[in-house]
Amino acid sequence: MMDAISRLPVFSFLWPGMLWLFAVVLMLGAAYLWLDARRRRATVHYPALKTVGLAIQGRANWRRHVCPALALLALAALVFAIARPQAVMMLPSRIETVILVIDLSGSMRAQDVQPTRIRAAQQAAKVLLDAQPAGVSVGVVALAGTAAVAQAPSRRKEDVAMAIDRLQPQGGTALGNGLLIALTTLLPQTASDAERLMNEEPTPPKQPDLSDSGDTVTPGSYSAGAIVLFSDGESNAGPGALQAAQLAAAHGVRIYTVGVGTPQGVVLSADGWSARVRLDEKVLKQVADATAAEYFRLEDAAQLKKVYRALNARLAFDKRSQVEITAFFAALGALLATCAGLLSLWWFGRVL
Repeated sequence: MMDAISRLPVFSFLWPGMLWLFAVVLMLGAAYLWLDARRRRATVHYPALKTVGLAIQGRANWRRHVCPALALLALAALVFAIARPQAVMMLPSRIETVILVIDLSGSMRAQDVQPTRIRAAQQAAKVLLDAQPAGVSVGVVALAGTAAVAQAPSRRKEDVAMAIDRLQPQGGTALGNGLLIALTTLLPQTASDAERLMNEEPTPPKQPDLSDSGDTVTPGSYSAGAIVLFSDGESNAGPGALQAAQLAAAHGVRIYTVGVGTPQGVVLSADGWSARVRLDEKVLKQVADATAAEYFRLEDAAQLKKVYRALNARLAFDKRSQVEITAFFAALGALLATCAGLLSLWWFGRVL
């Protein structure tokens, strides 16, 4: 409910001083009501007029009020247009590339999400892939002890789907590496900073040089692409996920995170060892928050559609823009005035 309310347009005006003209519209409305009341009183004092009035009332007395009401609404719309209204609305972003990062670590074999965490993540990734418009390129990064591009960004959904299906569980988890590989796939110019982090040189990420344009990069400002991470949040190799997220934020790239698993976890046994593997939501939330994105939890198959709808909505409508809508109200005023004139001509043989 709150999400829907947040998408309602917020109005402002370039010439708010012109709104005083609404007083003229109110005065005209009051004048019409006064004249109508005067006409009614006249029918009481003059029986002949009363007879004519009753005859008119018997046919269609309500019609007398429709045309003036439409004319007043037309004037109100035109006054609104004169004030040059603007609306801040959520508009479809021009997203061009989505990079899906899928965790293949051993803990993703856990079955607290059926059939397994990794299969649930693959299914969710394919559902999200199918929902993307034809013009959006989708790439896949496989994340385990190391990370690699399993599918370069492509508009051929069947190729991307096949790459997702080929993914198999592996050992180790380098969450930060996976995010850095995804970032360099999306923005090749970040390769030097990403390599520095992967080589464990903990220098803070550099802000892109935008001195010529006078712009500053804010988290989430890059609207041409986004990264979606499917993981249980556990990591035991490579740079920290938050470091990678900070580099992405420095370039305005959003990293949406989907937690696959349950917080209580399950005991996973493999190769002679047993351990309880839990969903680490903390790190996934930190990554999403740092990049002005959002975190979702995929706890069971029933939540798949809910997560997909919410995530797809964020990818499709994530850009606020201020649009002047003067033409809309001007056209509305002209349409209402035309309707008022045509109805008056049809019913009474005159234009108002």
